[in-house]
Amino acid sequence: MESLAIAVFVVVYAGMILGGLPRLALDRTGVALLGAIVLVAGGDLSLEEAAGAVDAPTLALLFGLMIVSAQFRLGGFYTHVTRRLAAHRASPEALLAALVATAGVLSALLANDIVCLAMAPILVEVCSRRRLDPVPFLLALACASNVGSAATLIGNPQNMLIGETLRLSFAGYLADALVPSVLGLAATWAILARQWRGRFERETPLSEVHAPAFDRWQSTKGILVLSGVVIAFLVTEIPRDHVALAAAGVLLLSRRMASSRVLGLVDWELLVLFFGLFVVNRAFEETGLLARALESLAASGLDLSRPDLLFTTTVVLSNLVSNVPAVMLLLPVARPPEGGAILALASTLAGNLLLVGSIANLIVVDQARRLGVGIGWATHARAGVPVTLATLAIAAGWLWLRSG
Repeated sequence: MESLAIAVFVVVYAGMILGGLPRLALDRTGVALLGAIVLVAGGDLSLEEAAGAVDAPTLALLFGLMIVSAQFRLGGFYTHVTRRLAAHRASPEALLAALVATAGVLSALLANDIVCLAMAPILVEVCSRRRLDPVPFLLALACASNVGSAATLIGNPQNMLIGETLRLSFAGYLADALVPSVLGLAATWAILARQWRGRFERETPLSEVHAPAFDRWQSTKGILVLSGVVIAFLVTEIPRDHVALAAAGVLLLSRRMASSRVLGLVDWELLVLFFGLFVVNRAFEETGLLARALESLAASGLDLSRPDLLFTTTVVLSNLVSNVPAVMLLLPVARPPEGGAILALASTLAGNLLLVGSIANLIVVDQARRLGVGIGWATHARAGVPVTLATLAIAAGWLWLRSG
């Protein structure tokens, strides 16, 4: 059975690198789920063992915060904020700065993928109305959402996983990550503003976007619940998954917003991806091969728990297999709290390097394409590479100062 676990692990992580399996209509989620099915059906793990491999608190936290994000989207909050930003007749550089700051703050408190999904189409519409090229603003949205989401343990899925697995303090991690995230957002704006100086104006076909109308009560309700969640995370010892589920329950108790609409915005595919990877990684871990490989590396002087090696390995691996699978592989060598901060910051900031480096990038590009705006690999790389190098340098410098 050991050979089956190893074979499944290799195939699944090859699928993570390739984004699927050749000649099969499987994406990363499908590959991870298929791997888990093979392990259970092949007898390598029983159903009980597979269920025990899943980190239920992480999935509960993810689910609860997805419900909170869905409340803001259905309440038209993202639409309202984006249109209000564009309503100010500021210069393109000032609009870019406001967008970077707004996307960064929202992504730190809400799932960055949902922020991109909701804001990207509205951004294309308002840019076409103002005769501005939407490309630099879409790139700013993608980059800023990744950088901003690094600031907290609830900004993105991998940070939630790291926080739950390593039992990191919400306030403690915020002290590690807030400064590099804020400086990273400033660097993001400076790089994009410099690259597009004098080229912001462009006539584009008007794109009419049908988005949820702004509902003041539903948005206010979401803000109050989110504020309660963040306060609970900061000042209480209540498990974060319990707080998130309680928040989801409060929001589902509604006389006007159907629960089917809210649940329809839950990213079930992401939850399934986590489930599949938990099962595949547990089976591989039980072979002992990973532990022996890490021991061999450490014996040869490549101890991945060292801060510098952990940081570098996380950046490289995140761009090979994407950040969630990379984090799952490297969690065993991350020593809290410093290792958790390194893993969270490096995996998140590395997502801006390549177009496929994060789901947020792909969402922005896909939403733009649907409205006739094309963003290719080269266009993204011209912004993503310098933003990634700058933000990683800032994060590495800050963590070094903190550790000293």
